[in-house]
Amino acid sequence: MPSRTEAVLDAIKHAILTGELRPGQALVETELAERLGVSKTPVREALKTLAGSGLVTMSLYKGAAVREVDRELARCVYDMRLLLEPVAAGRTTSVARGDWAQAASALERADRAADAAERSMANRAFHRALYAGCGNPLLVASLDELRDQTALVSSAAWSRQPSWEQEADEHRAILRAAEDGDADLVRRLMRGHISAFMARNFPENEAE
Repeated sequence: MPSRTEAVLDAIKHAILTGELRPGQALVETELAERLGVSKTPVREALKTLAGSGLVTMSLYKGAAVREVDRELARCVYDMRLLLEPVAAGRTTSVARGDWAQAASALERADRAADAAERSMANRAFHRALYAGCGNPLLVASLDELRDQTALVSSAAWSRQPSWEQEADEHRAILRAAEDGDADLVRRLMRGHISAFMARNFPENEAE
C-alpha cells in the first residue's frame, strides 16, 4: 500500500474509533480529501480497505458510511472470537510460541493510550501476540480479519461504559498464565474475558 494511502487509512480509522466520525455518518471522498490535504485517490483506496475490514459500509446509491455498531454486530464478532481465540491462545501457550514481551509491551501502550482508538488497537496487538503462534495460519488469518471490527465494537462500548481498566486486569491475568505455560488456564481466562465483555456491554435483555 502506498505510504500516502496508508497515512490516510490510519487517519480515517483513528477518527472512526474515537467517534470523531460517528456511526452511520456519510464518508464523502471530496470532504475527506480536503480535510486530510490529499487527492481523492488515496481516500478512495483507504475507504475500500476499511470496507474490507468491516469499519465502513459501501452502498451503490448512498456511498460510503461509518459502520453502525449494534448488539447483532457485536454478537457476531464476539461469537467468532469465542469460538476461535481461546483455542488459538491455548495452542500458542502449549507450544511456547507466544511473544510474551510483545504482549506486555502492548499492555503498556494500552495503559498510556491517549484515546479509545490507541487503546483499542494496543489491545488488539496484545491479543494477536497471544494467538499468532498457534501454528495454524488459517486460524490466525480468521482472527486477524476480526481485529478492526473488534476495535470498532470495543470503542463503541467504551463510549457508553468505560470498562478498559477491568479488561486490562483480565489481560494481565491471561499474560501471567501464558508466561507460566498454563494452556488450560489461558483458554479458560480468554473465554471468560471475551464472554464478560459481551455480558457487560451488550446484555441479552438490553433494549435496542
